[in-house]
Amino acid sequence: MKIIRYLHSSILVSDLEKAEYFYGTILGLEKVERTLNFSGVWYQLGDYQIHLIVDPNLIVNLANKEKLGRNYHLAFEVDNLDEMLERLESYDCPIQKSSSGRGACFTQDFDGNVIEITAVG
Repeated sequence: MKIIRYLHSSILVSDLEKAEYFYGTILGLEKVERTLNFSGVWYQLGDYQIHLIVDPNLIVNLANKEKLGRNYHLAFEVDNLDEMLERLESYDCPIQKSSSGRGACFTQDFDGNVIEITAVG
């Protein structure tokens, strides 16, 4: 027996409408159909999915508020980091550049979940 593929990650969100705005409108992820009977939204990135699941009592507790990348997070690669930074700024999203000096930054969704945005390799 061996694990052959990574399928998805789930993120808890407190407000589905706000989460859809962040992940769909701000980040521009592609929403896909889902057939489950609980509140949530799925997004497709290549062979990988992100599942947003609603928890109205969600409390995100960051271990390190000074260095967002040292918390649990999702990481996305973009083809134009400067354009993504401009986009995040235009929506007043928090931005923390990577302290390593590499082409990357960290932001947070409306619930405080951390997202890493990295330039193509």
